[in-house]
Amino acid sequence: MALLSSSPSPAIPPRLSFSRRNCLPPPHCRHSYNPISSSSYRFPRLRPTAAAASSEVCSPHSLDKSTLSISVADSDDELWAAARLRVRSFYKLNSSSFGIEDHKKYLAEREYEAMKERIDGLRPMFRRVSCLNATLPLSQFTEFFEDFCDECKYTDNGEDRVVVGTLDLNQCLRLPDEITGKRPEGIGADFARAYLSNVCVAKELHRNGLGRELISKSKIVAREWGISDMYVHVAVDNEPAKNLYMKSGFTYENDEPAWQARFLDRPRRLLLWFGLSDLQDWLV
Repeated sequence: MALLSSSPSPAIPPRLSFSRRNCLPPPHCRHSYNPISSSSYRFPRLRPTAAAASSEVCSPHSLDKSTLSISVADSDDELWAAARLRVRSFYKLNSSSFGIEDHKKYLAEREYEAMKERIDGLRPMFRRVSCLNATLPLSQFTEFFEDFCDECKYTDNGEDRVVVGTLDLNQCLRLPDEITGKRPEGIGADFARAYLSNVCVAKELHRNGLGRELISKSKIVAREWGISDMYVHVAVDNEPAKNLYMKSGFTYENDEPAWQARFLDRPRRLLLWFGLSDLQDWLV
């Protein structure tokens, strides 16, 4: 497994600047799909938990880690590719259902818009948000991965690349509908506390260490932001994801009350903590 350098990473690209009028996907990705009227449709939401190691694990595909890049997303096309990967990872959709491709694109548009609003500071409870992506050159993939690559590819400086893993790093006091971390305490906690959310790796590439490398990079970025305490939420029954976080240095802090999980109609969550003062010991 390739190691991420423990030295300071390159400067983070300038924050993306968006307005609400500019929260549509790139022009070539837009469509006019309207699956069900808004009055009757219950919008699903992307889970702010880890799907990096779900129970549906495929045989590992050998990767050339020398071409792997993990960095903060800095283009609309890359954000759109990350949104498509999240839909593939977080929703179990019947590929034979009528209009399924339009529905997947509709879900991706919702996540894309939400990402852009969070990154641009248009969601008031978030102080700062970045989308970190793990990407590989399209040339690494065979025709066996054609569907995956078609959905998750983008162009960077003339090179076709594929988003193979993604997560959000959120500098904030708490995440909506989630257990709140306890550290650090007192004034300034919203500056020094961060949460990982929407963590996922393409199921075709599980067991390649991509999830752990993505988390390691997020720790470096968080340290540059001045974060001292990092959190992540994970479902109690998601053993692969829990193992991933424990191997990355996270420890148990709290768990969600059963009544809250029932009210939100989801599996109960655990809250895991990592102190960035220990960063040097946990880089991959």
